[in-house]
Amino acid sequence: MRRAPHPLVLAALALSLTPTFAVAERNLVPTLDRSFDVCPDRPAEPVWMQEIPLRQAYQRVLVQDIYRAQNLERVVEIGNCDCATRFPSWDAAEAVFRESYASDERWEMLQASDAYNRRANAARPAAKAICDVAGNW
Repeated sequence: MRRAPHPLVLAALALSLTPTFAVAERNLVPTLDRSFDVCPDRPAEPVWMQEIPLRQAYQRVLVQDIYRAQNLERVVEIGNCDCATRFPSWDAAEAVFRESYASDERWEMLQASDAYNRRANAARPAAKAICDVAGNW
């Protein structure tokens, strides 16, 4: 019959398996300041998006998803990743939202968000390659 390992042995084993990055994570200081290493002059989200009630946050997320998909697809389409291409104004994304989704139900907006995320994720590898060369990723 096998004996159970001593509790101190189990504790030492658990500590040795703890990832080293856990210690570094404790030193992170959260901040609401948004500063970017890449394209620091990117346009801010429209005020109405920043002030949207929490219960309607899915609307903000949808506009963000539209914006991301449009921008990554544009980078791939024109083969250019300057800051104005990667981070244009929010006007086009807002227009798509207002024309196509503003009166939709929550579940419809969530489905649309999912579709825009799939589009963005499909364009991401090609856009990343272009933006890496330009130093804007």
